Amino acid sequence: MSLMSFGCCTRFKMTPEELEQRYKSQEIDKLIEKDKQVLKRQVKLLLLGAGESGKSTFLKQMRIIHGIKFEQDLIREYQQIIYQNVVRGMKVLVDARDKLAIPWGDTSNVAVGLELLHFNNNQIIDVNRFTQFVPMLKKLWSDNGIRRAYERRREFQLSDSVEFFLNNIERISRSDYMPTNKDILHCRKATKGITEFVIPINTVPFLFVDVGGQRSQRQKWFSCFDSVTSILFLVSSSEFDQVLLEDRKTNRLEESRDIFDTIINNRIFSSVSIILFMNKYDLLVRKVANPETDIRWYFPQFTGNSHSIKDVQSFILAIFTGVKRDPKKQLYHHFTTAVDTENIKVVFNSVKDTILNRNLETLMLQ
Repeated sequence: MSLMSFGCCTRFKMTPEELEQRYKSQEIDKLIEKDKQVLKRQVKLLLLGAGESGKSTFLKQMRIIHGIKFEQDLIREYQQIIYQNVVRGMKVLVDARDKLAIPWGDTSNVAVGLELLHFNNNQIIDVNRFTQFVPMLKKLWSDNGIRRAYERRREFQLSDSVEFFLNNIERISRSDYMPTNKDILHCRKATKGITEFVIPINTVPFLFVDVGGQRSQRQKWFSCFDSVTSILFLVSSSEFDQVLLEDRKTNRLEESRDIFDTIINNRIFSSVSIILFMNKYDLLVRKVANPETDIRWYFPQFTGNSHSIKDVQSFILAIFTGVKRDPKKQLYHHFTTAVDTENIKVVFNSVKDTILNRNLETLMLQ
């Protein structure tokens, strides 16, 4: 055997430890490659829109529709938030009744209302503490003055969920109460920061990214713009007669339109499919049917029948589609009710095909 051939044999002979190390290295390489392929296939959906447009509710619906149960810790957290939603909501109504100079239906509620106004909004409410509030909440909710204040809620800031929970006060005040999916959907907590959630759909990982919609949260949007497949832009279509929480003067629908303008006409999203969800359709229907509400008071350019849902729908949709500057840019839209699971299931099935086809086109171009 020559010296050269001996050297080759020695060079390729490996100890069991070296063989194991090499095997591990190959396995890691395979996993890295697999992760790369998953990332290429991954669908990234960005949920954008102004505050209280329903982004977080939509994300909750995605969990419910795809059978991903809420963890027990999360359910308990929602329970406390629901208690806070109800107590804070009634506190807002008591304060609004006073500021709007609406007389009490029952003068004995003066003392009850004052007691509630002393509640600290930052206080955590457990089931025992909430039970103490229940007699007050029931008494106040049955008062004509509070009901009249509720009818004028467009004049102040009140969460949409307050009526739902007050109408279910008997059920949610039971000692064995645990929030249902419907309760969780109505539960309101402002999103701060960025929430990401992956749901496998048709063996494709869908990454949903929910970012806060309040003005103070929007600077965080830019950090989420990389590798976006589709943008789901949510609009609270029923808020044509309401103003922003942030400045108490800007019309909410106009604020949403201005944000949408910056998104749909942004060059970064030239190849990104954008789907417009005109949300809170159920509330819009109720508002349009109300003889005491007229969209022309807030949008004088409206020329249709202000109590025709079709006319109002068309007008509100045109406000948003009208800002799109590129005629070739496709824009899909749906009128939705984010708290209605069946409605979101039907809409998302339609949207999902659009998103998957778009993702497939992108992969073929790579």
